[in-house]
Amino acid sequence: MASNPRIKLPEQAAIGDVIEVKTLVTHVMETGNRKDKDGVVIPRNIINRLIAKFGDVEVFQAELGPGISANPYISFQLKVPGPGVIEFAWIDDQGVKLVETAALNVA
Repeated sequence: MASNPRIKLPEQAAIGDVIEVKTLVTHVMETGNRKDKDGVVIPRNIINRLIAKFGDVEVFQAELGPGISANPYISFQLKVPGPGVIEFAWIDDQGVKLVETAALNVA
């Protein structure tokens, strides 16, 4: 299960600026290729999707595969449309959805 999401946005931005949005979330990202101490395959459980929305508009989406490391760090560029809140949703193979928001301050 994903936990402890961290989001970093610039402290201030102006409308029209292109900013870097950084995210990091804690998750084991089990590939399904390992076995436990008894030789039983550990089921795959990775974050397979990250969706970022500004208001009701999807501004970023990533589909992740088993090659992504544990505790994935993802960054992307965003052209600032104005002040508001960015909502991030991480979804894993078990259907668990972790949602976090961050305010975008516009000067």
